[in-house]
Amino acid sequence: MVVRVSVVVRVALVVLLVLALLVALAWLLQRRLIYFPDRSAPPPAAQVLAGGQDVSLRTGDGLDLGAWLVRPPPGTTDRRVGVLVAPGNAGNRLARVPLAAALAGRGLTVLLVDYRGYGGNPGSPTEEGLAHDVDAARAYLVDRAGIPAERLYYFGESLGAAVVTALAARQPPAGLILRSPFIDLPAAGQEHYPFLPVRLLARDRFPVRDHIGGITAPTLVVYGTADSVVPPAQSRAVADNAAGPVRVVVVEGADHNDASLLDGQQLIDAVTELTTPLSPP
Repeated sequence: MVVRVSVVVRVALVVLLVLALLVALAWLLQRRLIYFPDRSAPPPAAQVLAGGQDVSLRTGDGLDLGAWLVRPPPGTTDRRVGVLVAPGNAGNRLARVPLAAALAGRGLTVLLVDYRGYGGNPGSPTEEGLAHDVDAARAYLVDRAGIPAERLYYFGESLGAAVVTALAARQPPAGLILRSPFIDLPAAGQEHYPFLPVRLLARDRFPVRDHIGGITAPTLVVYGTADSVVPPAQSRAVADNAAGPVRVVVVEGADHNDASLLDGQQLIDAVTELTTPLSPP
């Protein structure tokens, strides 16, 4: 009996040790489970986008970040409306070329942002760092690209939806476009790592639902019904908590990274409709 108890105790200790190691690794390496940057530098903007130009954003903590500014192409009316595009957690701005081209084709001036650590940029991504990055992007559009603050929209994909919602809480936009937003990062992470105490461990939290409750700007929420990364219920919860007028566009059968959620007609038409009240000055 004593031997059997001793074996049970030893097994329990081994299990506890393994769990403790898993938790420690999750704490130390969690940002590698959140951010998946393509660190390679994209080609010059003009090679891949009509009307595109390479620009540099200077962050408040001293980084110089590459980005692309895309003006409406020749033959398209320039509506003098800006869209700051904050991407999701993977790739770099080269993957957002179809989105920028589609929006510019509707007369919008688009700034494609790459966060620190993405697209040849220095630094490593964190919640605080990404806030600096989009602050710099907004400042560029207003101070150097000539977009009036009252004619500036924020567009965020997935993680980027969290980044621009926090920006909107600091600097209200003309409108907010959230594609596949989650409630907060721990809630999204728990879906993929159910065996870990994600909410206790999370260093970056991105509380979208909390922020949207204080934002009165017109908001567009777009999500796919087959999203396997951010549960559709989380996107609906964000829309339900918006303090301002909100429109929800549901793309039937779309998964998180499908083209229909990148530059699909439903998405682009909805963005055009949101920005239409701002006629050219």
